[in-house]
Amino acid sequence: MRYKRVLLKLSGEALMGDKGYGIDARKLRYFAEEISSVVRVGVQMAVVIGGGNIFRGSEGKEQGLDKAQADYMGMLATVINALALQNALEQIGVPTRVQSAIEMQRICEPFIRRRAIRHLEKGRVVIFAAGTGNPFFTTDTAATLRAIEIGAELLLKGTRVDGIYTADPEKDASAQRLAHISYQEALERRLEVMDLTAFTLSQEHKLPMAVFNINEPGALYRILAGEAVGTIVSEGL
Repeated sequence: MRYKRVLLKLSGEALMGDKGYGIDARKLRYFAEEISSVVRVGVQMAVVIGGGNIFRGSEGKEQGLDKAQADYMGMLATVINALALQNALEQIGVPTRVQSAIEMQRICEPFIRRRAIRHLEKGRVVIFAAGTGNPFFTTDTAATLRAIEIGAELLLKGTRVDGIYTADPEKDASAQRLAHISYQEALERRLEVMDLTAFTLSQEHKLPMAVFNINEPGALYRILAGEAVGTIVSEGL
């Protein structure tokens, strides 16, 4: 495989499948099998999941909740998703650890960087929950931060489209997919790949990012094997 250690960012909404809320068991199993396919050939895999299928901090603010309080609620939603993914992975024989930025000793480990790296070296999938542990930061930022902390060679962003386009492909039929784009060009084009904080962190630390359709079976494996799948965002072209 081309990459040895990577971090996959999944949105909470991806776990819903065709449901309007919560977790679709079939979709959860699908993600577990996709992750398993690369772990079994020696890739060290970490995962960050959002919580939008249960609660989003931004929605809480719109409903009149204090922004910080709403963000903490969203962080707890990511813990639920992390535990669900852990269960799905272990049901198919993949060892895991969940590490939370908010300590919950009865259900998961606290985030400890050196321990996380050791788990990865032992072949365990490490699922990072509760974002950064701080309000006002998205799970995109948490994913980027954790990827940098564990020394990941690639940050994977699984979406419902097969890469970055010149325009929204769901609204503009003439939009063209970009195979490779630099951070600077993405910023100049104002392409909403990730939130600005996450994107700036990736650029500053020269962390390459792959944006791809997580719903395409085998796409994750092919990216890590070095095939041209999705869009690669990196320091230079």
